Amino acid sequence: MNKLISALAVTIAATSAYAAGHGPAPMIEGTDQSVESGSVSADMVVAGENGWMVVHRTDAGMKPGPVVGYAPLRMGENIDVAAILTEDVKSGDMLMLMIHSEKGGTMTGSFEYTLGAKEDGPIMIDDELVMTVISAK
Repeated sequence: MNKLISALAVTIAATSAYAAGHGPAPMIEGTDQSVESGSVSADMVVAGENGWMVVHRTDAGMKPGPVVGYAPLRMGENIDVAAILTEDVKSGDMLMLMIHSEKGGTMTGSFEYTLGAKEDGPIMIDDELVMTVISAK
């Protein structure tokens, strides 16, 4: 129980420290879902700045792969963020929902990221990507 309380205190302190310097602490929540409609959604995304929810292919190795969809985010809390898929995704495919920045590109409001590029690249907190992995049904 003490470890849980300590971990919670560290999380709260880190979140508060991030928020004090950069706005709300970024996070993303999503669940396994059907992709029959040609889109995928995150239940909630908290963005520290305007940016993008980006859908990457992934697998058991948990490395981000090619981008298969994206949707704009506004700074703060974003509920039920839907990204239209740009490629076929099959039931069982693993998808990484990730927060990307709007920084580094040449055009505000235009998603310019390609795998490994700096333009509109992923947000990192303590050298960790802000993402969650779901499975397509």
